Amino acid sequence: MISARPAAGPSPSHAGPARLFDRFVGTWNIDYATYAPDGTVRRETGAVTFGWILDGRALQDIWITDRSGGERELGTTVRFYDAQSGIWRVVWISPEDGTIATLVGGAVGDRIVLRGQGRDGSWLRWSFNDIQADSFVWRGEVSYDGGETWRLRG
Repeated sequence: MISARPAAGPSPSHAGPARLFDRFVGTWNIDYATYAPDGTVRRETGAVTFGWILDGRALQDIWITDRSGGERELGTTVRFYDAQSGIWRVVWISPEDGTIATLVGGAVGDRIVLRGQGRDGSWLRWSFNDIQADSFVWRGEVSYDGGETWRLRG
């Protein structure tokens, strides 16, 4: 969809707040690790592509991770800046496992932090950390005690 309905950049009405995610536009190679509750770690590689859509009023990313045996895991996120509330609204969709996650957030210091709730009632915290011109670290964390403690998921 990014290539089917692209926008050259953020809408002029969103130019200031759009800078938060605009720096990710393009395709990035990913080296991803998933951490299971039992401590096992699954490593995958792949790519994530970010691009402006809907006349620059929203940003979509498409995650593709390669698994052993030629399988791929696919998911997409659509995010937009809600000018009325001053926050970013994010919806993640993973058809493989039927996940739809809705998060909100924005800049926290030099990081981007998004928070939401999992379908099992858990709290979710996604963050973009150590953001450089050619790299960043994305973390997906979960809390089952109302945010008192967090466990790294990915």
